Amino acid sequence: MPDTDIAKESFSAIAPREFQIPFKALPERLDKVLAGLIPDHSRSRLQGWIEAGHVLVNGSPGRIKQMVTAGDKLIVHEQVPAESLAFSPEPVDFVTVAESADWIVINKPAGLVTHPGAGNWQGTLLNGLLHRYPELAKVPRAGIVHRLDKDTSGLLVVARHEKAQTHLIRQLQAHTVSREYTALVHGRLTRAGTVNADIGRDPRVPVRMAVTNAIAPKAAITHYAPVRSGRLDDDATVAEVTCKLETGRTHQIRVHMMSLNHPLVGDVLYGGKLVGGATRQLLHARALSFDDFSSGETVSFQTPLADDFQQILDSIAWDA
Repeated sequence: MPDTDIAKESFSAIAPREFQIPFKALPERLDKVLAGLIPDHSRSRLQGWIEAGHVLVNGSPGRIKQMVTAGDKLIVHEQVPAESLAFSPEPVDFVTVAESADWIVINKPAGLVTHPGAGNWQGTLLNGLLHRYPELAKVPRAGIVHRLDKDTSGLLVVARHEKAQTHLIRQLQAHTVSREYTALVHGRLTRAGTVNADIGRDPRVPVRMAVTNAIAPKAAITHYAPVRSGRLDDDATVAEVTCKLETGRTHQIRVHMMSLNHPLVGDVLYGGKLVGGATRQLLHARALSFDDFSSGETVSFQTPLADDFQQILDSIAWDA
């Protein structure tokens, strides 16, 4: 995590440390004094502690630019950075669809982050997996081999040991894992097709991906087919679409559907609108199949739409 983000962290306290400014010391800013007293931490991290009230000067909360001088007493409640807890077991709500000695198939709810990262160091699916399946602590990334966006619901597979994880990763690389999604998009889509457009980081908006002028683009292929079209909220034309991934790039379906001028309903990052009561992008990983590590046979799974997605579909006036 960049130091500029330290002040935004969520910390866990450990034992406080006490200091007294030497009587020969000249007045100096609190954050600079702390940087000298606790050199193992960056100035930005220390400023975060001060802003959060974890540093006391003579018994009162300190301020970053506060001048401290000879004889002042400092108490520093040194903090554990949130990222250090990224791989800690936590009780997290998710549904196990099926499991074997080699893999676990999960139905991830919308709103749950798959893997810890900046701003989401705890409360992720990975934390929940380590809590429910402690043996996954021995597997890289707790067995996770592919991810779903935070607000995408549905199926993903987790490996229970490293050999199974390698087996699944190779299938993903060979495009032999079948992943099928249901999406609700803006506009009337009448024909099936394929988007074959490389995806990379958007040069203007770092949190977005793009197919035009992208940074470090990688091959991305999405097959799509319309299921039905209708009207939502009386004036919004929408279409239910089935999407199949041949590759697995970040935000792939969202970016590719936007490139067709059919952004996902609720996907405000890519031009979608919050209509019909949508509070997220309406995308659900409904079907998954892969080759079983032990038997070599193909195993397949399906899961119903999340309740919020289904309720919106039920409210649409579908074309006859």
